[in-house]
Amino acid sequence: MRRTTVPPGMAKPRQIATVLEEEIRSGRLAYGDRLQSENELVHRFSVSRATIRKGLEKLSGRGLITTRVGIGSFVTYDGRRMDDALGWAKALSKAGAKLETRILRFDIVEDEDLARRLDLACVEFVALDRVRIATVDGHGVSLERSRLPLVESVADLPKTGLRDGSLSKSLFARGLVPAKGEEWAELECLSDEDAALLSTQPGAPFLKTRRLVRQANGRVIEYVTSLLNPAHFALRLEF
Repeated sequence: MRRTTVPPGMAKPRQIATVLEEEIRSGRLAYGDRLQSENELVHRFSVSRATIRKGLEKLSGRGLITTRVGIGSFVTYDGRRMDDALGWAKALSKAGAKLETRILRFDIVEDEDLARRLDLACVEFVALDRVRIATVDGHGVSLERSRLPLVESVADLPKTGLRDGSLSKSLFARGLVPAKGEEWAELECLSDEDAALLSTQPGAPFLKTRRLVRQANGRVIEYVTSLLNPAHFALRLEF
């Protein structure tokens, strides 16, 4: 593999991060690849270990790598923005992920508490629970629990199934077009049950998001709670 570098002793953390980012975005370092060790990078760039670590921190902050103490730094696919309007599966696939999607539940349920929180008269919902697992090593990437208010246009979904495996496509086909919404994010330590579904340890910290999607007329289309592996997801705010 051809490696890019900068003049010995002149590399700064920003320059090191730029060189490595170019290798990641060009595909020379692919998703799941392990970066050179700190010692190898120190030799390559002729700088101190502290400088290398600052450069790696910049990459991590951009969502391009994740560092595991005592193991090393690995490339993630999160440096590329995901268009989740496509639906999670397609968005993750376009971002470079190789995933297996498992449907855990697809039926009609009653949830009085959720109906009350969403100010809905009907307490029935179409429930779709899915977990996504990285095929490269079997670790859990995301666990999503979607709830659709039970209206005539979605009542048959559990029987007919998803269009091309996509909930977003299925809703579009039924005239349910998202126009606005709200989303909340927080940190949650996994319960024993969720950890088992995600093939990870109980208590592991995951990013939890709650999204409420509405039509242009204000009617609720979907309420979804997601648990996202922080090795692959990050919250970014612009202001």
